[in-house]
Amino acid sequence: MIQKSIDAGLLSAFRDGMVIPAMPLALDEKRSLDERRQRALARYYVDAGAGGLAVGVHSTQFEIRDEKHGLYQPVLSLVSEALNDWGKRRGRKLLKVAGICGGTQQALAEAALAKSLGYHAGLLSLSALKEAGVDELIRHATLVSEVFPVIGFYLQPSVGGRVLPFSFWRRFAELPGVIGIKMAPFNRYQTFDVVRAVAEAGAEDRITLYTGNDDNIVVDLLTQWNLRVGGRQVRLRVKGGLLGHWCVWTRRAVELLSEIKAAREQSVLPAEWLTRAAEITDSNAVLFDAANGFAGCIPGIHEVLRRQGLLSTILCLNPHETLSRGQAEELDRIQASYPMLHDDVFVKQHLAQWLGD
Repeated sequence: MIQKSIDAGLLSAFRDGMVIPAMPLALDEKRSLDERRQRALARYYVDAGAGGLAVGVHSTQFEIRDEKHGLYQPVLSLVSEALNDWGKRRGRKLLKVAGICGGTQQALAEAALAKSLGYHAGLLSLSALKEAGVDELIRHATLVSEVFPVIGFYLQPSVGGRVLPFSFWRRFAELPGVIGIKMAPFNRYQTFDVVRAVAEAGAEDRITLYTGNDDNIVVDLLTQWNLRVGGRQVRLRVKGGLLGHWCVWTRRAVELLSEIKAAREQSVLPAEWLTRAAEITDSNAVLFDAANGFAGCIPGIHEVLRRQGLLSTILCLNPHETLSRGQAEELDRIQASYPMLHDDVFVKQHLAQWLGD
């Protein structure tokens, strides 16, 4: 079975729930790959306590695949080696997730490359198959999941995704090579489609749900879904997060998930959690530039990392992708309003080491 290709300890940790940041792309003033700072980011995530790292995904910029940049293989390779090296120094091993995009031939090629570079699973984007029907989507997912384990990805349409019906997710949940699903439609109804599909497929012990709903992180992680399926009671939880939001202030994200796991065991949930949920959503609205249709979401992440010293620029491969008007001032606001959410002191303490040899 393809799931057995993942180290048992890593798979167990994935199923228990972990923080998986979505890796940003470090560029210098010439918009070339800044290897030193890309490596520093990987070291930051290891030391912050992340359980895994997703590379080649939206936060890494889909343009890395463009022929004129040719950065997909170099970035995946550099990050994989950095995680191996720093993880060994720290006595830790992280789950490495590679973003898999494009039509079937491209996706198969990316999956094979990622596997050869030591990645454990692929986050499968279906954005390139906007007109495909359910049968074609399932054929595509089946072929990729036969290369190495797959994490499904429900990406919101506003940043390039597509609406995926319940009928797709119900069949997708039956694929033996699927180990998890990242739910990021930013939509309660569509999120529930995925939860119900996994329950009805009887896949709740094989497929682990992760939130990508950056607008609803805490509520997703605290909620237990109770469903009646074929005469049996099925209880599901979102176990962890695979999030662009968590590629900044990662140390706090790790602490947050740990607290949430403890809170799930309580019979009564303190109302304070609703306040914390709102604070994190407010922060995300600024980081992701929700006010401007997410136009500045990647530069917003970059700006936080630049202010901390982890990045030297906020440049993207697309020169038109930059902070929206007023976004920098909004970043100032959330930084001052929610000091408990940022990990600036932690970064300052270790930055020189991460940037070193």
